[in-house]
Amino acid sequence: MKTTDALAALSALAQPHRLAIHRWLVERAPEGAFAGEIAEQLDLPATTLSFHLKALQQAGLIVPDPQGRFIRYRADLDTVQGLVAYLTENCCGGDAARCAPAPRKNCP
Repeated sequence: MKTTDALAALSALAQPHRLAIHRWLVERAPEGAFAGEIAEQLDLPATTLSFHLKALQQAGLIVPDPQGRFIRYRADLDTVQGLVAYLTENCCGGDAARCAPAPRKNCP
């Protein structure tokens, strides 16, 4: 993934509604959902949803799939995986053993 693509994806996700939409679609991968279902589940007006879907699509994070009069939106998991790979590319100087998550301490 190029830096410009990573910046576009991160920028698109740096908004609460868009992040919620994307996370919700990732949960429903690979099937995705129609715009009306997304709007209903996330309690967003259609015009607001349309604006955010367009931004996510332009960033390559979701893919529209026209089906008759409706559009099914799916998370582009290749882009998501590419973004994670880009963010962790130089993790721990290339020593994967050092990149293991630290053990979590129990919270009171």
